[in-house]
Amino acid sequence: AQRGAVLALVLRQGATLVLIGLGVGVAAALGMGRVLARVFYGVGGSDVLTLGAVCAVLAVAALLACWLPARRATKLDPMTALRDE
Repeated sequence: AQRGAVLALVLRQGATLVLIGLGVGVAAALGMGRVLARVFYGVGGSDVLTLGAVCAVLAVAALLACWLPARRATKLDPMTALRDE
């Protein structure tokens, strides 16, 4: 496989997991926000700006965590990687 293809494959798989995680997390955060708004006085149910900022920071961190090992893997010789255990 070519280096660009390996990098794209790893990043695509990582991005898929990040998007699934963010979707589940946003749904849970909105649901818990409604519960906390009922239980605690003065607590808002959802803050779109904060939720968006947190999602952006987590997405960047997760994609960086996918990109760094993928970049390192593209620099390895495939035969050396397959030979080593």
